[in-house]
Amino acid sequence: MDLQDDFVKKMVEEFVPIHKFLGLKLLDIKTDFAKVKVPFRPEVVGDIRSNRWHGGIITTIMDSVGGLVGGTHLSSLEDKMSTIDIRVDFLRPAHNEAIIVEGETVRLGKRILVTKMKAYLANDPKQELLAEGKGVYSFIRLKENS
Repeated sequence: MDLQDDFVKKMVEEFVPIHKFLGLKLLDIKTDFAKVKVPFRPEVVGDIRSNRWHGGIITTIMDSVGGLVGGTHLSSLEDKMSTIDIRVDFLRPAHNEAIIVEGETVRLGKRILVTKMKAYLANDPKQELLAEGKGVYSFIRLKENS
């Protein structure tokens, strides 16, 4: 990992308050792709009877990963990006383990970015989907590349 990668990792993990709160760890990021791991802890529980992840927390992580994917296309710190819509289908329960969320670009237009995301348990060798989603983002470049 080079100096630039270290800077991006630090920005993602430590400077975004929700990422820091969740303990999000950036595993991989490159153009059109991002992958994170988030540990299980009591604050993410939605069903106290079965100690399962809250769907809203998983959705939040998926939205963040979609934003990270968009960040791989920023041309300056002045560019703007915000969520227009996110849809998540929950396919099976997420029990008390860390999860991995991956995202990739589906389409990047002049003003709209579409991403797809998937979530699975970190220790699942089959990577059976817990949830899959699609994010739509407003993506505005305020400075054109020179």
